[in-house]
Amino acid sequence: MKSTLLNMTAVLFGITLVASAGVGFVNMITVEPIAAAKEAATLAALNEVLPAFDVTTTEELTIDDMPITVYTATAGGSVSGYAVQSMTKQGFGGVVRLMVGFTPEGEVVNVNVLEQTETPGLGTKMADEGNVLLASVKGRKLESKKLVDGKLAVTKDGGDVDALTAATISSRAYVDAINRAWMAYKSVATGEAPTDTASGATAAAGQTNEPAAQEGGQNE
Repeated sequence: MKSTLLNMTAVLFGITLVASAGVGFVNMITVEPIAAAKEAATLAALNEVLPAFDVTTTEELTIDDMPITVYTATAGGSVSGYAVQSMTKQGFGGVVRLMVGFTPEGEVVNVNVLEQTETPGLGTKMADEGNVLLASVKGRKLESKKLVDGKLAVTKDGGDVDALTAATISSRAYVDAINRAWMAYKSVATGEAPTDTASGATAAAGQTNEPAAQEGGQNE
């Protein structure tokens, strides 16, 4: 009986050892391809939102307790633009991540939606080429827009950024992420320290950095 128990223990140990080795091997052979795919996706996003560039340097910031990455692009030894990977937790479906490109002078070159889980056919339109949100900021210096408490806002909140039809929460999230990107751009390009404060459309709107509450429809 004792011998049988020892044999069973040895077999189980062997199975566990083999399984662990297998998992470790799979992790080892997948880490590098995953990292390469992530790097390729980042480069593609940078190419979409920046003027022509040779190389980029990165700077990590934290704004509103969220990680923000600023890429400074150079061409021929001179700064050709800035790209900011920004985010918000205010989307109707949760996190929205954007890559926002700026010229050295602060004009928005383009915006690329990196991640969103918004309502199909409504909030997801923020990723469509030429959507009204993008059209409201592309080619503009954001300080020339109608600001509310120094920040961009959708028209419903007193600003002049056109919102997606029936997707106000998603539109506010998009604007929130752009506001954060703008703060990061100014911090790196001009040395203006970012303010660690909620960058919702208006103070009255009661926006925080927690995920937006799910409402009866997309969106109010």
